[in-house]
Amino acid sequence: MRKNLTKPQYVIQALYLIYVDELSVSSCCSTLNRSDTMYYLKGLLTSCLVLASVMSWAKAVPISIDKTKVKLPEETVKEPPQSVDTGLHYDRYLREVIDFLEKDQHFREKLHNTDMEDIKQGKLAKELDFVSHHVRTKLDELKRQEVSRLRTLIKAKQDIEGGNDIAVDHQVLLKQFEYLNHMNPHTFEVEDLDRLIKSATKDLENYDKERHEEFKRYEMMKEHDRREHLKTLDEEGRRKEEEHYEELKKKHADHPKVNHPGSKDQLKEVWEEADGLDPEDFDPKTFFNLHDTNGDGFFDEQELEALFTKELEKIYDPTNEEDDMVEMEEERLRMREHVMNEVDSNKDRLVSLDEFLVATKKKEFLEPDSWETLEQNQAYTEEEMREFEEQLARQEEDLNLKAADLQKQREDLERQQEHLNAQKIELQQAVEHMERLKTQQAPATPEMNLEGNAVPESLGHDQHPVPPEHQPLPPGHQDIPLEQQQHDIPQNQQDLGQEHQNIHQENQPLPPGHNSPPHDSPQMPLDHNNVP
Repeated sequence: MRKNLTKPQYVIQALYLIYVDELSVSSCCSTLNRSDTMYYLKGLLTSCLVLASVMSWAKAVPISIDKTKVKLPEETVKEPPQSVDTGLHYDRYLREVIDFLEKDQHFREKLHNTDMEDIKQGKLAKELDFVSHHVRTKLDELKRQEVSRLRTLIKAKQDIEGGNDIAVDHQVLLKQFEYLNHMNPHTFEVEDLDRLIKSATKDLENYDKERHEEFKRYEMMKEHDRREHLKTLDEEGRRKEEEHYEELKKKHADHPKVNHPGSKDQLKEVWEEADGLDPEDFDPKTFFNLHDTNGDGFFDEQELEALFTKELEKIYDPTNEEDDMVEMEEERLRMREHVMNEVDSNKDRLVSLDEFLVATKKKEFLEPDSWETLEQNQAYTEEEMREFEEQLARQEEDLNLKAADLQKQREDLERQQEHLNAQKIELQQAVEHMERLKTQQAPATPEMNLEGNAVPESLGHDQHPVPPEHQPLPPGHQDIPLEQQQHDIPQNQQDLGQEHQNIHQENQPLPPGHNSPPHDSPQMPLDHNNVP
């Protein structure tokens, strides 16, 4: 290494090592006597003077440095902490608007110095007129994107519901979204900020109430299912089930003492177990800075709820049968609401450092009351349970009626289908029957003989017509003697037969040598009127 160093560099390095060595030795002065200490201090002072003189001499000597091989320290850009989801359906729009407004210095100062009541009354929204043009332009773009998103959602909902051919009036449907002015979908104005603040405040206040009501329904449904299960058991089974239920309740209630949320004892326990610090050195300001995870100078709801994890672990264990994790989250919500009500003086749903320090001086922080957990405060009353079961009974009855109606409709459809199938089969059979008749029937066109007389096709060329006396009689007729049949024939029919016989004889071919009568000779036409 020394071969690569110039003389000034070598001297500087040597003196620096001497200086460091003197410092390390001087750290042990506390174990030496006073004379030894003075000796080391004199040596340290001498080394510093020599080092200073060499440094001044070394500055006059240029040292060439290859800047291409020198690596500059990388600058680490600290990303801003991400905001926690509020649970609102317009959460992203709300957070983006707030983030851009806080980039404006004037608005940021007004936001931090304005009371929550003034914010709710719309005084802060009027400050929008004083923000920079760049921020206003970005807010306009955010609003147009949000309106476009809502219109897409509305159109998708209409398509799902089957109204593809129905024209969608977006202006009418956008009225249900109170957090923006739908009449002006292009620019972000004071009214938009006012609506956004009021809607978010109201929705967040109702959010906890809705969660409480949802948990109450959950608890009542769980109790209802347990009672319905008991009805399916015999007396001995019900007795064992009740004993098991009481045993689980007793095991769940047997847990260590739960500190009052937000009290000194509760925070000191977090300080000691979660932070690993000495409880005797507890400092509220240091504690606040340690647990302000996003560094914005406030405790939000999620940061407060994280402080109660140690207390909740005393009550709930996911591996225990008697512990319900849904109840654990409800307990966390109750703790956070309690601290907010005691500490959040301006009711902005945030705890500032000043509010936190003021709360640490109150009697409730130093000498709190005992905390009553959920098992000591049932979520519902017996009256509410009775009304809930009656409502379930009505809903079950309605479902049964609808099920019976659907079953009847199904049976009607099945009968109609059977009738249609029968008609289809009959129609198919009729078509097949007609096809068979077509193949069995003879052609309707008769053949003509030389003289133009029609001869039945069934007779052929060498066959003669069957005499009437040899043709079979129809069913139900008795055999009648031939003499009686001729006697019964009317005279006019006998004359008609004689005429036909004469005509037949006339139409027979003449023997050779006989001439046929001329075509212009008169012939008597056949009187068809005499034919019955």
